[in-house]
Amino acid sequence: MMRIVLVDDEAPARELLRELLQAHSQVEVVAECSNGFEAVKAVGELAPDLLLLDVQMPKLDGFEVLELLGDEAPAVIFTTAYDEHAVRAFEVQAVDYLLKPFDARRLGEALERAEQRLGEPGFEAAKLAAAARPDGVAGGVASDRVLIREGTTVHVLPSEEIDYVEAAGDQLKFVCRGQIFTKCQTLAAAAARLSTSRFVRIHRSYLLNLDRLREIELYAKDSRVAILTTGVRLPVSRSGYNRLRSLL
Repeated sequence: MMRIVLVDDEAPARELLRELLQAHSQVEVVAECSNGFEAVKAVGELAPDLLLLDVQMPKLDGFEVLELLGDEAPAVIFTTAYDEHAVRAFEVQAVDYLLKPFDARRLGEALERAEQRLGEPGFEAAKLAAAARPDGVAGGVASDRVLIREGTTVHVLPSEEIDYVEAAGDQLKFVCRGQIFTKCQTLAAAAARLSTSRFVRIHRSYLLNLDRLREIELYAKDSRVAILTTGVRLPVSRSGYNRLRSLL
């Protein structure tokens, strides 16, 4: 039995999928979700085998859902009315891509592919989502927010509210609104996703929101410290100082 979670923000689309899936005795729909936040929660709680995942959704799109799920992501069949997403769907190694409106035959083909994929020796569902991450092969574009998952909770951090980002081992610390949020990501990946007009890498371990910079203090010869409006002091490397000078 293949356990499935349906994710689509439109109720008629979910209803149609339910009806089409009734013809397949080998599947069980364990949850229906109307948005990406519900999808992240459902996967965390139910650990399904397969997601039938809409791409274009408000608040969180399908690719962001996979980014948040990370290593817990199951196999994925994308469903969408927009064919421009097809290339990226296969960049994240989706099992299949269903362009709406699709019929029972096309859904059956996709389910067969999913069964074959799940039955492959050494299959690891996590690999299907790896490229959806900002530092994966699918890449990423500048974003006005950062998504961070803690268990089944998703935090949405507006980039303008982030003070700075600190690399700590294999994780990043996002300091925002007096709180610290951690995420498994490289500093280079975070820098690539955050706006270059707002954030600058001042040190190998720090990204700074320029709006939080109060002053730069000479600490020693060729050594400087950035003093934030909050009073926090962050080291500035020589190359980081050059980047700051070019932006200020």
